[in-house]
Amino acid sequence: MEKKLHPILKSYIPLVNGLAETFGNNCEVVLHDFTNLQNSIVAIANGHITGRDIGSPMTELSLNKVTNGKTDKDSINYTEKSMDGRVLKSSTMFIKDEFEKVIGCFCLNFDITELVAARNVMNGIMKVTKENEYVKNIDNVNKVNDVLMDIVNDTIEAKGKPVAYLSKDEKVSIVQKLDNQGAFLIKGAIDYVAKVLCVSRYTIYNYLDEIRVDK
Repeated sequence: MEKKLHPILKSYIPLVNGLAETFGNNCEVVLHDFTNLQNSIVAIANGHITGRDIGSPMTELSLNKVTNGKTDKDSINYTEKSMDGRVLKSSTMFIKDEFEKVIGCFCLNFDITELVAARNVMNGIMKVTKENEYVKNIDNVNKVNDVLMDIVNDTIEAKGKPVAYLSKDEKVSIVQKLDNQGAFLIKGAIDYVAKVLCVSRYTIYNYLDEIRVDK
């Protein structure tokens, strides 16, 4: 027997295809029903972006927010990565019923991978020499994880293209630079770098073995 959808959620369904057609194939539009978080998608357009369909679950980030009760405020224009490393600009808007209970959410996931690559090319063309080089101040950093994130993000951004476009050699080069900076001395670094580069933790170990043998 087909599950009955809340009338308020049902009213959002026409928006799914309408917005997808408006913004094109790079924009995934998703409607979630929170009565079953493991199969929460009740309507989706351009599901090829995250590889999901009706009956699929939420992304890990959104699922964590819901399970931890962080649904009092919408999340607008944050970035995520797809399973294959493509860069997504996302927004999650929570839907409430007549009693102010959160019953679902409406999400947009825009694939901006090619735009990021184009921006990096433009930044390279427009780069000018500065008298004073900008140096990040990390005096106020309170968490080791923040330092790790900065090191990893800066190293990847130096490549000038999204993770999805990186070759194996480029990923090995990134791991080597991180190793030279002592990034892997930080607890949890292997798992974090593996997630960012969209490879397994064992792949990172293999990269490190390959690098350190050559030293």
